[in-house]
Amino acid sequence: MKIEKIKSRSVLFTTRTTSGWDLNVQLILGDKYNYLIDTGLGSLSVAAVKEYIGNDNKPIIVVNTHHHWDHIWGNSSVQDCMIISHKLCREMIEQNWETTFEKYKMYVEGEAEMHLPNLTFEQELYFPEDKIRLIYTPGHTVDSISVLDEVEKVINVGDNIGDSVDEIVPSLYGEKEDYISTLLKYREMDFDTCISGHNIVLDKPVIDRILSIVS
Repeated sequence: MKIEKIKSRSVLFTTRTTSGWDLNVQLILGDKYNYLIDTGLGSLSVAAVKEYIGNDNKPIIVVNTHHHWDHIWGNSSVQDCMIISHKLCREMIEQNWETTFEKYKMYVEGEAEMHLPNLTFEQELYFPEDKIRLIYTPGHTVDSISVLDEVEKVINVGDNIGDSVDEIVPSLYGEKEDYISTLLKYREMDFDTCISGHNIVLDKPVIDRILSIVS
């Protein structure tokens, strides 16, 4: 696993799977809470983050950016924490768990059991003490959300950016029109650094690059 510091309070944990694709999990070290964005492929994905946190006893808030299996399988390892997602994400995890787990279980790292988000929202959720904003941003999936760190101007867009530098447009399981609206929303946000589920860390101009392709 690669561990990379992003500015002063974000840390990116990147796992290279047996099939050769990368998976990112982000930790934001806030003043009041620590924020874990996505939980990866199981208990081992979460264990690396907990080891990094060490003796920092601030509560952990977990965020699922969307319902896809490679972003939620570690939820059961943080079941004592607040786990936040979009309302649709919780519903889709519950509906799809058995089918997707059976299909992709060869990717499990450690243990994985279904554990649903225990707090959901529809449009936006804000943590003022840490200036962390959760925003509904459909595109890759209908339930996709993004996490904006307003202090360091870093955004995590989940899988709303494609998997590699050469393939920056993601697969769309939602409506293209919704995705374009989300890209336009990103354009108006104040950030300069962009983290996604599988790609390298990119800067804000990637949003215009994607818009030029999909519009």
